[in-house]
Amino acid sequence: MLPYPNIDPVALDLGFLQIHWYGLMYLVGIGGAWFLASRRLHAFDPTWSKEKLSDLVFWVAMGVIVGGRLGYVLFYDLPAYIANPLLILEVWKGGMSFHGGLIGVMLATLWFARRNGKSFFELMDFIAPLVPIGLGAGRIGNFINAELWGKVSDVPWAMVFPTGGPLPRHPSQLYQFALEGVALFVILWIYSRKPRPTMAVSGLFAVCYGIFRFIVEFVRVPDAQLGYLAWGWLTMGQVLCVPMVLAGLGLMVYAYKRQAAAEVAR
Repeated sequence: MLPYPNIDPVALDLGFLQIHWYGLMYLVGIGGAWFLASRRLHAFDPTWSKEKLSDLVFWVAMGVIVGGRLGYVLFYDLPAYIANPLLILEVWKGGMSFHGGLIGVMLATLWFARRNGKSFFELMDFIAPLVPIGLGAGRIGNFINAELWGKVSDVPWAMVFPTGGPLPRHPSQLYQFALEGVALFVILWIYSRKPRPTMAVSGLFAVCYGIFRFIVEFVRVPDAQLGYLAWGWLTMGQVLCVPMVLAGLGLMVYAYKRQAAAEVAR
C-alpha cells in the first residue's frame, strides 16, 4: 500500500482569498493548451495572429468551465442543485463533467468558427490534441481533493484516502491522469503531426477518450447519489462514453471515405 500524500486542497490562503489546487489545475490546462497551440498555429493557419488564438482559447475555456459545471448538475446531481442553486457556483469543491465540458467546447467552437471563416471540424481537429493537457491536470486536481477515488483493493499501489474510509482503494484519478492525460496526448499529438482528413483527429479523440474512460469506470466508485445504473457495474460515465465512441468511429470512417472519394474524383 502506498501512503496518500494528503496535500492541502488550498494552495494559498490569504485570509480574504483562498486559492485552491483544483482551480490552479485549470490554469495549468488552459496555459498548456495555449502554449502548444501557438507552436502549431502557423501550420494550422499562417494568417492567424497570437491574439486570435488567445480569443479561441478563452472561449473554449469558457465552454469547458460552464459546460463542465452544468453538465455535472444535469447528469449527476440535479435534485441537489435544484434544492440549493448557489451550490453551482462552488466549483472549487469539484463537480465537473467531462461530457458537459465537451458539449460546452463544441458550442464555443461552433460559434467561433462561424465568426472566423473556419469549419467546425477544422477547429475541433486543431483543438482535440490540446484537450488532454487539461484532462490530465484536472485529474491531478481530483487526486489532491481526495475525490473520485476507486474501489477497495489490495494492489500494492492502493491508497487510503481521507474521504474514502479506512480501507485502501485504487487511485483511479491517477489511472485517468495516465490514460486521459498522458496516453491520449501522445496518441493525438503524434497522429495529428501529419495531415489527416478533416474530422479524423476529432474522431480519434472521441474513440480513445471513450475507451479509456469506460475502462477506468470499472475500478472507480460511481457518484454516491447515482450508484450503478444496471447490472451492478454500469455507471453514468460509461453510458455517456458509448455514443461518444460510436460517433468517433463514424467520424473517422466518414473522413477517410470522403478523402478516398475525393482522390478518385481528381
